[in-house]
Amino acid sequence: ASDGKSLKTSLHPFTVFCHVCVFQDNGEEAHRIAQSPVVHVRGLCEAVVEADLVEALEKFGPICYVMMMPFKRQALVEFEMVEGADKCVSCGGSEAVYIAGQQAFFNYSTSKRITRPTNSDNPNSGNKVLLLSIQNPLYPITTDVLYTVCNPVGSVMRIVIFKRNGIQAMSVECAQKAKAALNGADIYAGCCTLKIEYARPTRLNVIRNDNESWDYTKPYLVRRERGKGRQRQAILGEHPSSYGDNGYGSHCPLLPLPGNSRYKLSSHDVPEVVSYPLPQSSAYNNHASSSVAMVSGLHPTKMNCTRIFNLFCLYGNIEKVKFMKSVPGTALVEMGDEYAVDRAITHLNSIKVFGKRLNVCVSKQHAVIPSQVFELEDGSSSYKDFAMTRNNRFTSQGQASKNIIQPPSCVLHYYNVPPCISEDQLLRLCSEHDVPGFTKFKMFDAKPSSKTISGLLEFDSKTHAVEVLTVLNHYQIRIPNGSNPYTLKLCFSTSSHL
Repeated sequence: ASDGKSLKTSLHPFTVFCHVCVFQDNGEEAHRIAQSPVVHVRGLCEAVVEADLVEALEKFGPICYVMMMPFKRQALVEFEMVEGADKCVSCGGSEAVYIAGQQAFFNYSTSKRITRPTNSDNPNSGNKVLLLSIQNPLYPITTDVLYTVCNPVGSVMRIVIFKRNGIQAMSVECAQKAKAALNGADIYAGCCTLKIEYARPTRLNVIRNDNESWDYTKPYLVRRERGKGRQRQAILGEHPSSYGDNGYGSHCPLLPLPGNSRYKLSSHDVPEVVSYPLPQSSAYNNHASSSVAMVSGLHPTKMNCTRIFNLFCLYGNIEKVKFMKSVPGTALVEMGDEYAVDRAITHLNSIKVFGKRLNVCVSKQHAVIPSQVFELEDGSSSYKDFAMTRNNRFTSQGQASKNIIQPPSCVLHYYNVPPCISEDQLLRLCSEHDVPGFTKFKMFDAKPSSKTISGLLEFDSKTHAVEVLTVLNHYQIRIPNGSNPYTLKLCFSTSSHL
C-alpha cells in the first residue's frame, strides 16, 4: 500500500517493554481500559510487516506510527486520533478483522503514544545498512540474488551474508526506499520472504568478493566470474532459472508469485538473476538428481500407497508409489520432477507418522517399475499408479498457484466440504478412522451461492495433524440424495494456532 511506504516504522525490540498492554479477549471488557490512540495487536502471523497493518487498519482512521514486536507476533499501532483506535477495537471485538489473511485481536494500550527511537520522527533518519532476514529459504541466497533484488531501488555498496544478512546502500535515503519497497516481498514465489529492518552497524567490512560477501565499490578484490547463466528475473520470478524453464509440463516449479501491492518495481526495472543449481535448507543441501524419492520408516500396517500419496501430494505431483518387498517399511515415490522431490525432502524428512520417524531421501532409481507386486498387510497392493488421478495438485499453473508450500503444522486447512457437514460430523469422521480428533474448529464465511465450505482444524500436536491428513486427505464425503461425492481436501495451514 502506498501509505505503507510513507509510514515511519522501526523494529526495536528493546523499546517494546516501555509499553504496558492489557490482554482482554472480550470486546466489552476491552472498552473498560482507558481509551488510547495506541492499539495493541496480537495474533499476527510471522510474515506480517508494517505495511500489512496499515493496509488492513487504515479504514478505521489515519495511522501515524507502527511498531512491530519481533518474534512475538504482536504490534502497536498508533492512530492520529483516538476515534480511529476506538473504531478498531470496537470492530475487532464484534467481528473478525484479518491482517495478511489471519484473524487478529485488538485492545487499547495503556500508552498514549508509541515511543519512537532516537530521531525516528525525522524523515531523514535511519541507517544506510539494512538487516535482511530471509524466511523460508528454499533456494540459495547469495550476493548476486540480493544485489539483483535491492540495486533497482538504490545503489548497493556492500553485501555481507552470515546467519543474518546485511546490505549497505549508497545512502540512508536509498536504504529507506529499499525497506519501504521490499519489506515483505518474496524473492522467489512462495518462499525466501524478505523481512527488513535497520541494522546497528553503519558500515559493512568486506575482505573478498564471493557468494557470501561483495564490495561493489572495490571491483579489484579477489572475485569469481560473474554473470554466467543469467536467464531469469528475481523477485518477479518463480524460482532460480536452472530449476526448469519448461513451465508446468514435465517440470513443475514452486508457486507463482502472489500479488504484492507493496512491491512496485516493474519487470523492466529488475535485472536478470543468476542461475542456481540446487535448493537449500538447513536440513538438506543436495539437489535431487532423480524424480524418485525413497521413503523408509513407514508403519507396517498403517501406511499404504494411497496414504503416501495423501501426504506427498502437497509438495508435487505423484506418478507412482511402490513398496519394496526386500526392504520392509520402505517405499519408492516417483514424483513429477526432481524439484518436487526436493520439496518433499525439505518438509517431510524426519517427521513422525504413526509413531515412526520417516526418512526421505533421493533414490538412485530414476523411475518406479511395477515389478514384484505383492499385498500389503492391510490388503492393498504394494504398487499404485497415480499419474491420471485428479487429486494431483500441480497439473497446471492455475491449479498450482492455489497451493501453499508449507511444512507440517498442528493446524490443517480443509476445503471442498459440503455445506451440510458440521463440526460434530468431522469429529465423528476422525473417530471412525481411528485418528486423533481436533481440539479447535473454525469455518470460514462462504458466499450464499457457494457449493462448498472451508476452514481450519487445530490439533494437539503436529504429529496428530500429519496422521489425520495422511488418512483423511481425499476422503469421499457422500451426502443423502447427492449424485457425486465431495472429495475432502486437506493441507497444512500457515496459521500456527486458532
